[in-house]
Amino acid sequence: MTHVRFPRIAAALLLATTLAACGSTQKTVDAEASQSAAAGPAGSLVGVTMPTKSSERWISDGDNVKAELEKLGYQVDLQYAENDIPTQINQIENQITKGAKLLIIASIDGTAITTQLQQAADKKIPVIAYDRLIRNSPNVDYYATFDNFKVGVQQATSLLKGLKVDDSTKGPLNVELFAGSPDDNNATFFFNGAMSVLQPYIDKKVLNVKSGQTDFKTVAILRWDPATAQKRMEDILTKTYSGGDHVDGVLSPYDGLSIGILSALKSNGYGTSEQPYPVVTGQDAELASVKSILADEQYSTIYKDTRQLADVTVKMADAVLKGGKPEVNNTTDYDNGNKVVPSYLLDPVIVDKSNTQTLVDSGYYEASELQ
Repeated sequence: MTHVRFPRIAAALLLATTLAACGSTQKTVDAEASQSAAAGPAGSLVGVTMPTKSSERWISDGDNVKAELEKLGYQVDLQYAENDIPTQINQIENQITKGAKLLIIASIDGTAITTQLQQAADKKIPVIAYDRLIRNSPNVDYYATFDNFKVGVQQATSLLKGLKVDDSTKGPLNVELFAGSPDDNNATFFFNGAMSVLQPYIDKKVLNVKSGQTDFKTVAILRWDPATAQKRMEDILTKTYSGGDHVDGVLSPYDGLSIGILSALKSNGYGTSEQPYPVVTGQDAELASVKSILADEQYSTIYKDTRQLADVTVKMADAVLKGGKPEVNNTTDYDNGNKVVPSYLLDPVIVDKSNTQTLVDSGYYEASELQ
């Protein structure tokens, strides 16, 4: 057998070339690893879906969440579904397809996106329910909202305050009840909270629901639609108050509904010195309703600082994306029908004409906006 011998210099050159090639390969691997680590969770895409742009508050919510996420370096796909369930379903599916690493969902119908949540779970995409609890799915990781039962308690409390009801009040005072959309889990919390305060006065006949409409299904307004609330108020006035009786108070769970209710009342002669508006509650401190409060039309609203809600939600998202556990303060109350969802609850505030300055002092509105 013939042995081939390499000259020493050639062998040395071959060894040097091999080592250089290995070093180059290692540098490439190190560079790629470094680049990947630098991108990290902060370069991730976060899908954010909101119900509609027809409500002032959802526009603010979406803008706030997007801005806070982008400050942390995340990419954001923000979508609005205009209260159309198939549209929201498509938006969520598209976000999953685009490679979203986390979903923040303010659902239109809390029971309609189970399939999409399973798709997210299959790809290990965590889900945060934003303000509205997503129901009947194990694939909801966290929930950020306000204390919704307390919101209802506050609405009822402000209604009683406006009616000047106390333990010595004899009544009866005529009130009518409205509730939110039956497919929104929050609506039940609002209504139950309110009724926990009002029912004893109804039982004692201090308050009289003259229409007789007191159960949730009857008084609920699908999709929180102001026109539907206006039509229902008009029907109640025509059928129940045509004999000259006066409506003293209306439990309204949302400012948009309150504006519709007030329009129906105005069309039926309310809003004059002879027949003033009844005490009408609300929620969300929308600008039109705050101005209505200052004009002695709507009586009150519930101020929920959506900037705080966005902040809590983004902190949740950031912690989850970085492999940690976010802060929660409620692990007992929000059962979605499949699991108790760990939640963070924020405190709402009653606002009436006496304290609208709160909205200015907190920076929620400029003083000029309330003029």
